[in-house]
Amino acid sequence: MGQAIFWILTALNLAGLAVCFVDKRRAKRKAWRVRERTFFLLALLGGGWGVWGGMYLFRHKTRHWYFVMGIPAVTLVEYGFLAWFLLWR
Repeated sequence: MGQAIFWILTALNLAGLAVCFVDKRRAKRKAWRVRERTFFLLALLGGGWGVWGGMYLFRHKTRHWYFVMGIPAVTLVEYGFLAWFLLWR
């Protein structure tokens, strides 16, 4: 079970990183954008580290307080629960 969770979280984090890259590229081209709730949904599903890293790697969404505060908060709370579940259940 632990290995499956690892691979699922890895895929979600890579997806979060990719979404940040794609949305930043589309923003520069003034094209259709990714919805903001997509970023938060990915973070809630376990891809928060990818979204968080993508925000700073691509300098994307870092001027919006709800991203700067929200994505790290969701990520830390979620991974705290995951650690509790896997280690102390």
